[in-house]
Amino acid sequence: MIDLHTHSIFSDGELLPSELVRRAVVHGYTAIAITDHIDFTNIEHVLDGIKKTAYLEEVWDIQVLPGVEITHVPPRKIKELVSMARELGARIVVVHGETLAEPVIPGTNRAAIDAGADILAHPGLISTEDAALAAKQGVCLEITSRCGHNRANGHVARVAEDVGAALVVGTDSHSPGDLLTDEQAYKIALGAGLSEKRANDALISQPLNLINAHR
Repeated sequence: MIDLHTHSIFSDGELLPSELVRRAVVHGYTAIAITDHIDFTNIEHVLDGIKKTAYLEEVWDIQVLPGVEITHVPPRKIKELVSMARELGARIVVVHGETLAEPVIPGTNRAAIDAGADILAHPGLISTEDAALAAKQGVCLEITSRCGHNRANGHVARVAEDVGAALVVGTDSHSPGDLLTDEQAYKIALGAGLSEKRANDALISQPLNLINAHR
């Protein structure tokens, strides 16, 4: 399992980074990105802490990537924050998309894509036009296992298929029970309507592409 969307106590997750990573190891993870919620008020503090989790790679057979999830930031400020996150050492930049479960500002999906984020998380009823732009820009759309956010997985999968947008499966883990095994993640991908090939791409090929893009 490669999971590029998780949270620790540096935002609203329940686990220390060490416990989150340890539980991921037990679930069979080979790579995990810790992508805590940030805006301009906490980005330095969050990334400074998350980057220190690299020490866990010395003792466990897992790759640990520092990341962020830009959350409820006004669309016109997202590009600046994406750039700042990369400058501060974020390997994976996620933007909290226009989910059905929260009042995210309209225009966030487009702003995240324009800014070149790595992953647009749970993008709800994303338009075909925005999905096509994501395909052109190389921004991955997320198929999520998180309750509430996953209500529109089928729509995201269909639109991505229509325009050739890349997909990744993410857990958006906040609690121990949110982590998945490979088998569970594969079933979620198939349940969203992906073919076996597209499911495998979303679970393996696309996450690896993102990891390798920001070494």
